[in-house]
Amino acid sequence: MNILINVEKGIHLNMPRLKLVFKKDESLIRKVRSIADCRWSATMCCWHIPDLKQNINLLNQLFSNRVQFIDEGLPSNLSKQQVISKKKAPSLVPELCLEQMRIKRYSPNTIKTYVSVLNTFFHFYKSYSPTAITEEQIRKYMLYLVEERDVTAVYQRQVVNAVKFYYEQVLGKKLNPMNVQRPKKSKKLPIVLSEQEVMLLLKQVTNLKHKCILYTIYSAGLRRSEVLNLKIEDIDSARNCIVIRDAKGNKDRNTLLSNKLLVMLRDYYKEYKPKEYLFEGVNGGQYSTTSLRKIFGRALKASGIRKDAHLHTLRHSFATHLLERGTDLRYIQSLLGHSSSKTTEIYTHITTKGFENIASPLDEMEI
Repeated sequence: MNILINVEKGIHLNMPRLKLVFKKDESLIRKVRSIADCRWSATMCCWHIPDLKQNINLLNQLFSNRVQFIDEGLPSNLSKQQVISKKKAPSLVPELCLEQMRIKRYSPNTIKTYVSVLNTFFHFYKSYSPTAITEEQIRKYMLYLVEERDVTAVYQRQVVNAVKFYYEQVLGKKLNPMNVQRPKKSKKLPIVLSEQEVMLLLKQVTNLKHKCILYTIYSAGLRRSEVLNLKIEDIDSARNCIVIRDAKGNKDRNTLLSNKLLVMLRDYYKEYKPKEYLFEGVNGGQYSTTSLRKIFGRALKASGIRKDAHLHTLRHSFATHLLERGTDLRYIQSLLGHSSSKTTEIYTHITTKGFENIASPLDEMEI
């Protein structure tokens, strides 16, 4: 098995990274994760590491002759040094496609995702014009993603949505549904923390700003983007609520403002004096996603909790804890900003409320 190393620009903080593409294998993943600053990209469905000389040497040591270096989609007349000095590889996504997404008012995150997966798709058929790629080639690409790349169902759905958008909404071509089938959705339950685990995790944070950020996410059930986009005026203490503006699906909503959080935010405001966003970086402006992940990651590690929890786990935990405390599912749906009650109903499968009144048949057996 070869590991294909593609030189990618601007994957993280505009720094050159090496994209590692290989069929899923736990032993290979363990080796890759041993490399410093190795990260997983859910959007690109790959591992990536800093493009450093020592990392290239390390890859050769770890995988001997199974490494193949590829400068995917880059002009052949550029040297490696010229290539890595560039911040971004040239995009193959037509400007008309970008304009159509803006006209339809797609969110920045959706546009970023569509551009990423379409770029990878067009690079796969880089000898063809995007308008010349046939439906049979689309079908073969989907098969390649499943059999060779072993991508997740989430990534596959992103590809299907982006390809359908380009051909149907931009080119006006109706694709045969057989060639762009969405994979069956998995029915995995999200990971949640118990109330005791949330308390333990939050106690690990001592920095006032970091504490306010995590308290806000959990107490109001916010998405990552929602807490980053909060403005100072969105904290409505008079009405005892937090106003979430232009959230997923371009919807506004109100959610809970915890009394404990409000006291903490007042102390935070006096100390940090944010100008526009509620939580700002050291030099002002919106707080970074990377810093947000690091805050949670450090707290989780310090807590000793062994669950595979992520920042979004706090949102899932918020909803589950409300349900276990008897909150009506309709209110939880409104607080989370779910369009469909079916999305909220997943928390009824997570809660263990009532289990204490049910005995396992094994406990009744005299064995």
